[in-house]
Amino acid sequence: MNVEVCTITADDWSLLRNVSLRALADSPDAFRRTLAETQGLTEDFWRQRAEGPGLILLVLEDGRGVAMGGIFTPPDSAVTDVWGMWTAPEARGRGYAAGLLTDLVSWCRDRDLDVRLHVTEGNHVARRLYVVHGFEPTGVWEPLREGSELRVEELQLVK
Repeated sequence: MNVEVCTITADDWSLLRNVSLRALADSPDAFRRTLAETQGLTEDFWRQRAEGPGLILLVLEDGRGVAMGGIFTPPDSAVTDVWGMWTAPEARGRGYAAGLLTDLVSWCRDRDLDVRLHVTEGNHVARRLYVVHGFEPTGVWEPLREGSELRVEELQLVK
């Protein structure tokens, strides 16, 4: 099996879209947008998402996207958000999420950015991964999305 980590560009928009839709179908409660909302997003949206600001990484196994993670840094902000962390069920346990998170955090540290993320309550595997990588709870909780009973917890990377 050929495994590679690639940085997504605007030309990779359809790959990013396909992996994102697969992630939402597999883990709908791990993301703020719903599958239906995401299915309606245009090519222009995906191209803009891929262009930044920030970084999006995908793990490819034999050319197929099996894990993703990204960061978004709003203009004129020193805080960046980790988003979109997901690994396909058949690829879990191979260390892809840990590798992606390490690369994303390193990218942020090279730019002296504060890093935060949100994890859905009850997602103990993801929360444990984040804590092992130096994230700590901030005490901030908010709804996953409008109308959802689920909440997300904010974690901040300790410098």
